[in-house]
Amino acid sequence: MLVLITYDVNTEDASGKARLRKVAKQCTNYGQRVQNSVFECVMDYGKCREVKHILEEIIDKDKDSLRFYYLGNNYQGKIEHIGAKETFSVEAPLII
Repeated sequence: MLVLITYDVNTEDASGKARLRKVAKQCTNYGQRVQNSVFECVMDYGKCREVKHILEEIIDKDKDSLRFYYLGNNYQGKIEHIGAKETFSVEAPLII
């Protein structure tokens, strides 16, 4: 299923900047960045629970927020892109 992960991390102090880097690094392990704090991740339910747990351990729940949008398996027709930063399908064959 496609899961859209978005986050807002308070970076007013050094610990917030460190949390932001950690959240972004973890998200890159699971999907592709499509905007500064937005990642598209194709994963199964177990992997989704795993990343959710990891991210919950990183953020400060009093200052930061996470949002997960579950778009399911038939997501291709639900996404429209306009503008720069064209993306690729993470499920398409990769030719090296």
